[in-house]
Amino acid sequence: MLRARIMFIIASIMLLVLSILFPWNAEAEQVGVSARNAVLIEQESGRIIYEKNAHDKERIASITKVMTAILAIESGKMGDIVTISDRAFGTEGSSLYLKRGEKIKLEHLVYGLMLRSGNDSAVAIAEHVGGSFEGFVYLMNQKAAELGMINTEFANPHGLDDHENHYSTAYDMALLTRYAMENEKFKEIAGTKVYRAPAAPGESWDRSWTNKHRLVTGMYSYATGGKTGYTKRAKRTLITTASKDGLDTIVVTLNGPDDWKDHIYMFNKAFVDYKLYNLADKGKLKAIDHSFYKNKVYIKRDIHYPLTLKERENIRINITLETPKKEWERSVNEVPEVVGSYTLILNNEAVMETPIYFEKEKEESGGFWSFFRNIFYIFGGNLS
Repeated sequence: MLRARIMFIIASIMLLVLSILFPWNAEAEQVGVSARNAVLIEQESGRIIYEKNAHDKERIASITKVMTAILAIESGKMGDIVTISDRAFGTEGSSLYLKRGEKIKLEHLVYGLMLRSGNDSAVAIAEHVGGSFEGFVYLMNQKAAELGMINTEFANPHGLDDHENHYSTAYDMALLTRYAMENEKFKEIAGTKVYRAPAAPGESWDRSWTNKHRLVTGMYSYATGGKTGYTKRAKRTLITTASKDGLDTIVVTLNGPDDWKDHIYMFNKAFVDYKLYNLADKGKLKAIDHSFYKNKVYIKRDIHYPLTLKERENIRINITLETPKKEWERSVNEVPEVVGSYTLILNNEAVMETPIYFEKEKEESGGFWSFFRNIFYIFGGNLS
C-alpha cells in the first residue's frame, strides 16, 4: 500500500515537472480538420494544397447556390424584373419571405440568394433564367460538365434534401468556386457584407440583408467571399475564399462540425507555408538560343504557381520545341501556331503546362522579285 502511494506521488511530481517544462499548447489540438470532407486550392493555378476525402460524393446543401448565382449572372438578365410564382413562394427552409405575385429585380434575388441563402429566391431565379425549374437544372448540369465536375449531379437550385440525385464533392465545388470567382460581379456579391434592396412596388420598406457567412462579415480579416450551407442530412457545408500577399485561396468543407475554425486553420497554414511565385512573364522567351526559334516564340500568360520555399528551390522548367521542318524555313506560313510546351516540373511530376506559340512575321509582298514571282505563278497557272 505504501509502495503504491509512493509511486503515485512520484508520478504526480513527474507530470507536474513536464507540465512546467512543456506547457500545453491549445493550438496543438488543431492539427487536423473536423470536416468529413475538405479541400484547399489556389485560385490561379488550381493547385490542391490540402485535401481530405475531397473526391467523395456527398450532399452539399446550400453551397449549391454558387452554381445558381453564377448562371444567373452569366444569363445577362440581371436587370430583369422577376414575378414570384406559387412554387417559389411555397419553398421550404431559409427564405427571403418573398410574396406570391411580387415583382423583384433578378439582381436583388441573387444577392438574397448568396447572403441570406433564400430558397424561395433560388426557385424564382431558376424559373426565370431557365424558363422552368427543370430547364434550369439542365443548365446547372451542363455547366458542371463544362467545368469538369465529374462527380457532381444537380437536381435543384437550392440544395434541399428533396432529391436523392443531388450531390457533389469538396473538390468539384472548389472547381466551381474557382470559376465563379473569375467573374467580377460574382466576386462582388460573394464578398458583400450587407445589401439593401429597394422596396418593391406596394411596399413601404426596403429589404436589408446581412451576409450569414461569419468569416466574411468580420471573423477572418483575409476572407473575400463564400457561401454557407446546412440541411439535416448534409450537416454544415461551407465555402470560403481568402487572399493574403497575392495568394488567393479557396476552401470547401462538407459535414464540418467546426467549420469556421477549420477554414481559418487551413488558410493560416497555407499563408505561412506557401507563396505565389512568378516563374515566367508572358511574351517572348528570351532563353531560347535555337537558330530557328530565337526571338520568335512566346507564351500568352504569366506563369504563377504556389510553392513552399523548399519546393521553389527544386522546381524545374522544361521547354519542349518541335524540330523545324524544311518547309517551315521556306515559308513561315507553314509553321503551326503552337510549336512546343512550357512545363513546370515538381518532384519529377508535371504540375503545370502552357503552350509555346510561334510569332509569324508577314512575308514581303512588294518589290521587283515578288512581282516577277507572281507573274510566274500566274503564267504557270494558265499553262496547267
